[in-house]
Amino acid sequence: MKKDHRFLYLTVFTAGMTSLMVELAASRLLGNTFGTSNLVWACIIGLILIYLTVGYFLGGRWADRHPAPRVFYSILAWASLAVGLVPIASRPILRLSAEAFDQLQMAVLFGSFAAVLVLFIVPVTLLGMASPFAIRLALQDPNQAGVVSGRIYAISTLGSFVGTFLPVLVLIPTIGTYQTFIVGSGLLMIVSLAGLWRSARWKGLLPYAWMPVALALLSIFGLRGPEKLTTGMIYETESAYNYIQVVQSGDYRFLRLNDGQGVHSVYNPKVLDYYGPWEQVLVGPFFNPAPYDPSQVKSMAIIGLAAGTTARQATAVFGPIPIDGFEIDPAIIAVGRKYFDMNEPNLNAIPEDGRWGLAHSTRLYQVISVDAYRPPYIPWHMTTVEFFSLVRSHLTDDGVMVINVGRGPSDRRLINALGSTISSVFPSIYVIDVPGSFNSIIFATNQPTKVKNLAANLVALSHRGDVPSLLIESIQTAVSNLQPAPQKSTVFIDDLAPIEWITNNMLLNFIFSGEVDTLK
Repeated sequence: MKKDHRFLYLTVFTAGMTSLMVELAASRLLGNTFGTSNLVWACIIGLILIYLTVGYFLGGRWADRHPAPRVFYSILAWASLAVGLVPIASRPILRLSAEAFDQLQMAVLFGSFAAVLVLFIVPVTLLGMASPFAIRLALQDPNQAGVVSGRIYAISTLGSFVGTFLPVLVLIPTIGTYQTFIVGSGLLMIVSLAGLWRSARWKGLLPYAWMPVALALLSIFGLRGPEKLTTGMIYETESAYNYIQVVQSGDYRFLRLNDGQGVHSVYNPKVLDYYGPWEQVLVGPFFNPAPYDPSQVKSMAIIGLAAGTTARQATAVFGPIPIDGFEIDPAIIAVGRKYFDMNEPNLNAIPEDGRWGLAHSTRLYQVISVDAYRPPYIPWHMTTVEFFSLVRSHLTDDGVMVINVGRGPSDRRLINALGSTISSVFPSIYVIDVPGSFNSIIFATNQPTKVKNLAANLVALSHRGDVPSLLIESIQTAVSNLQPAPQKSTVFIDDLAPIEWITNNMLLNFIFSGEVDTLK
């Protein structure tokens, strides 16, 4: 193997790595503002593939016309600079988008989304030119065309493999999305400039010597300030899973993730009732026959702990009962402890996927709350017969599962599908709509129960003077907002759970129905 070819292969490896770093960082860049729906992913992946296709075509033609190493490394030098410019150019657009998302200005939102995707045309197209150009440079014997092209694409793919994990596991959690682009840009720039030196010495290098200086200045001065200009934001960070915001409004703190369209936790040191889905978890046990005493609740599991709103409320109502809180993102647990006083001694915060963690738990619970949304989706593996069977196996005889489900203003397909699936596992289910929201709560009891039990328990508890008002108010809200039984629909199983299809359809119908305008 020739020495020059070794460096060429290093260059191809680096270009392949940078390509995937750009794609993964692009998903995070857009996800922080537009969410992590598979519609966003489809747009990112689809357009990047188109840009790469253009790059393959242009790279092959350019290589045949100018098969010189200096041209090859010049192209990649410009590609590296273009990668570094993406976060700088996108920041004002994304800040505008975040404001538009908060105000549901859909025209601005879609325009901003398209504008950011356009920013990737230049870097990704230039990166796509690397492999066909490298094949042309490495090919000396036409009889070796298959071997050479196979080696080039293998090395490029190996670089892409590294580029898949490096940003997600190392760079984004430690230095953030924007600086991840700078690192990818810098690595490719070093290799490209070294290639120019090797191929043309100072004559080839000098025209591009300013690029590292420009990139360093961009890294230092071009990315200052917060990612979003959200009013009241007191903290932001990025983890391997999420973009995390803590927003202060008066005495209230809110945990917002990614696009910020869902409030995942609320905290006010003087208030316990937030009139949302969290306190409805407290209602679950009181579908059991009356009189059911709050002291009978001895244990709880929360799948989707977030920053601990439900755990704090449950501790206030049921006392210091053991609570296992499953939260896949350890960074959210840290934020909960620091900003939301999630420090109850009885709370065991477990940084694991909820389904996996529950499957490996040896405990039985009287209440299992499932609220693991990544808006607008419930993770599909927490919507199936197999999952709900697992939940039921970890409930006591008087146990209850409580799950938060989204809906449209007049679209209950997701509730119907989940209700049908849960009904195939549990003997009794009930649905309430949370007032002033697009949330519904499904309760499923481990033993056969009757809806009248809830009202009977409300009467019994209201006549006592030792029951926290939070519990009374939560049960009153549930009684007032009980809904008819869900209509029969699709039953989800691990092999087929089209929750994304239903959610996407609901979301698009909502956007194009004009109902968005009524929320402003």
